[in-house]
Amino acid sequence: MAINFVNPIGLPRIDVYRQVSVASGSRLVFVAGQVAWDAEGVTIGEGDLTAQVEQSYLNVGTALAEVGGSFDDVAKLTFYVVDWTPDKMPSLLEGISRAAAKLGITPAPPATLIGVAALDVPEHLVEIEATAVLD
Repeated sequence: MAINFVNPIGLPRIDVYRQVSVASGSRLVFVAGQVAWDAEGVTIGEGDLTAQVEQSYLNVGTALAEVGGSFDDVAKLTFYVVDWTPDKMPSLLEGISRAAAKLGITPAPPATLIGVAALDVPEHLVEIEATAVLD
């Protein structure tokens, strides 16, 4: 595996991600921000943050699989959430949990959450981008 996750002493331990990842692979993979589209470009879960997080996360998995990768290769995730407020955290975490269960993974890569005013279209509530490293 090209990624080693670390929780340094002196930093908080967060259940859904690690604070640091160390990559040792030879190919960098940058996955464009994924939104809650199905294969035909139809938005899944309009108005439902949990459903959109789930679909967006699954789309990241699909993109990685196409180039021979998986979430085991993800060094960093970035979440962009429209009109973010802390009370949306349970919905975000539920969406991640649902996707992780479908993918058979335990989410661990370092992650950043950024609140934004809007995304590409008004229906989209979240966008997830990934950086991965493959051997």
